[in-house]
Amino acid sequence: MSLASRPLRSVLYIPGSRLRALDKARSLPADAIIFDLEDAVAAEEKAAARDTLATALAEGGYGARLRIVRINALDTEWGEADLAAAAAMQPDAILLPKVGAPSNLDAASGAGLPLWAMMETARGILNADAIAGHRLLQGLVMGTNDLARELGSRSRAAMTTAIQHCLLAARANGVACIDGVYNAFRDEDGLAAECAEGRDWGMDGKTLIHPAQIAVANAVFAPSADEIELARRQMQAFAEAEARGEGVAVVDGRIVENLHVETAKATLARAKAIAAMEEAA
Repeated sequence: MSLASRPLRSVLYIPGSRLRALDKARSLPADAIIFDLEDAVAAEEKAAARDTLATALAEGGYGARLRIVRINALDTEWGEADLAAAAAMQPDAILLPKVGAPSNLDAASGAGLPLWAMMETARGILNADAIAGHRLLQGLVMGTNDLARELGSRSRAAMTTAIQHCLLAARANGVACIDGVYNAFRDEDGLAAECAEGRDWGMDGKTLIHPAQIAVANAVFAPSADEIELARRQMQAFAEAEARGEGVAVVDGRIVENLHVETAKATLARAKAIAAMEEAA
């Protein structure tokens, strides 16, 4: 499945040092997993975490889930060793933290793997278009906790401009854009509201910090039954209008033009891709 058609509704962080969590992840219905060697791993455990994660990925069993390894920044004492180890693990992609410019991605290009970038600094936000346009870049991940700290923000609303700027850059360059985490993992209503906001903006999915958040993200970022039914009716109505030599149709009192048909096709394609991935899981 190509990245363009792959569902990315739920992107779950898993500590690379925790064998039990790595094993449990094989049965979780997340669309993608970020195997974390950075924030989730203590300094004294980082070397051992590389070996633990390498063993888990070699054993496989993660099915159709996108496997992304987040390494430490290359300017840290662990970064170069992380990059070499991740390259040997052959995941689907490597995620770099605190990317501020395309040069950060150039430094990791020797791994020979697709790259993703954490967007969590003011410099990175300002350079989002150049980062998203890098030849190896496949996705942007919003690091809203670090971004809030750097900006001095007290709310998600205060970061709206930064988040949407990254989304614009992602769409302009044809790469994925994943929303930041929701920290209150027991607050399903709050999570659902934030997922809905991100989905309304156009995000592909949401990063998650706990398996209990997966079901909510999967539901919100998937087309609803009503959306699927409307998409089918729009396509049928437009086809009938074209057969009559007309360029527009009307569905539920609303004009349907070719651009709406393209959106309807994308909705149905997304629903089909989700069904296929869930069947393969």
